[in-house]
Amino acid sequence: MGATAKTLLLMGVLTGLLAGLGYLFLGGWAGVILFLVIAGAINIFAYWKSDALALRMAHAREVSPQEAPRLHRIVDEVTSLTSLPKPKVYIVDNPSPNAFATGRNPKHAVVAATTGIMDLLDDRELKGVMAHELGHVGNRDILIGAVVAVFAGAIAMIANVLQWRMIFGGFGGGDDDQPNPIFMLVAIILMPIAATVIQLAISRTREYEADRTGAKVTHDPDALADALEKLERGATMRPMQVNPAAAHMYIVNPLAAFSRQGMSRLFSTHPPIEERVARLRRMARGGY
Repeated sequence: MGATAKTLLLMGVLTGLLAGLGYLFLGGWAGVILFLVIAGAINIFAYWKSDALALRMAHAREVSPQEAPRLHRIVDEVTSLTSLPKPKVYIVDNPSPNAFATGRNPKHAVVAATTGIMDLLDDRELKGVMAHELGHVGNRDILIGAVVAVFAGAIAMIANVLQWRMIFGGFGGGDDDQPNPIFMLVAIILMPIAATVIQLAISRTREYEADRTGAKVTHDPDALADALEKLERGATMRPMQVNPAAAHMYIVNPLAAFSRQGMSRLFSTHPPIEERVARLRRMARGGY
C-alpha cells in the first residue's frame, strides 16, 4: 500500500473512532461536532503558529547566506530541483546532529539544521537531508499532522468527559438506553490509546514518504541512507534535550532513548532507521 493510501486509511480509522465514541456516549452527532470544534480551534492555533513555536522550542536562529554559506548553498541546490519556494534557513546551536522543517505551507516554510549535523555530514549527505525536509514541506506533512492532531485531541477530550461522567454517576439511573458501564470503561481507556497509536503510525508513514520524496528529488537515495546511518549513531552518542512533543519534527529521533523492539515501535514517532535505510538502498538498486 502506498504512503498516501495508508495515510488516508489511518485517518479514516481515526475519524471512525471519533464518530463512534462521540455518537455512542455524547447523545449523537451534536457531541461529536462540539468536541471536534473545540479540538479544531486549539490545533488551528497551534498549526498557524507552528513555525514560531517549533523554532522557539529548538532555540533556532535565522541565518543569512553570509553567516551560513554552505547550508544556504545546499538549500538553494535542493530547492532548484523542486517547484517549491526557498524556505527560510535556521541554525540550532547544538552538537547533536539533527534537522527539521516546519511552517504552515510552502510559502512560510523553514528548514533548520543543528551545528552538529553540519559538522558530521558531507555536502552530499547534507543535501539528502535537506531534500528530505523539503519533502515534508512539499507533501504538506505539517497540515496532515495538524488534522490528525485535531481528531486525536477530540477523542482524548471525549474520553476525559466520559471519565468524569462515570465518576459522578452521569450514566446512572438504570435506563436500558444507557451504555454498559464495562463497555464504556473499556472505551475510555482504549480509545485514546488507539488514537495515539494511529497518530504515530501516520507520523512514521510521512517519514517514509519524505525519505522517498527526497531521494527522488536528488536522484541519490544512497546519500540520504548514508546520512541516516551517521545521524542515528550521532544522536545516540549525543542525545538532544527537546520537548518530547516536538520530537516528531526531527529527521531522526532526537531523544535517542527508545527501544527498537516489540510493542514500543507502535509508540515511536519515527520508523526504525534500519528499515528507512533498507528502503533507500532498494531505491538505489532498483531505480525510482
